[in-house]
Amino acid sequence: MADTRLSFKEMCAKFEVTPRTLRYYEYIELLTPDKEGRSRFYGPKEVARMTLILRGRRFGFVLEDIRQWLMVYEREGTQAQMRQWIELADRQMAELTVQRKQLDDTMAELMALRDETAESLD
Repeated sequence: MADTRLSFKEMCAKFEVTPRTLRYYEYIELLTPDKEGRSRFYGPKEVARMTLILRGRRFGFVLEDIRQWLMVYEREGTQAQMRQWIELADRQMAELTVQRKQLDDTMAELMALRDETAESLD
């Protein structure tokens, strides 16, 4: 049977993360690889968790929220985790909406100042 585990180096390459990032995720208990001596190996569960971690980061979630969300699955199962996901997603959508409004306001102000400056040159 083929070994489906990834080495530390393979895990970094697969997810395009630095060794420092991967070690940090282990340190804060987002990942718990199998250890054989000084070597670390990541099985399908850890690969799936890493996929979720990186997706969560892309959506702007803080690592502690991701860690807590992953722990819900371990303690309470899939349904509880899905309910918590909805809460997290709703909260993040509200935050992103505020950020988008701030960005739109900043861009409008910058454009107005740019146009005003351009007009003064004419």
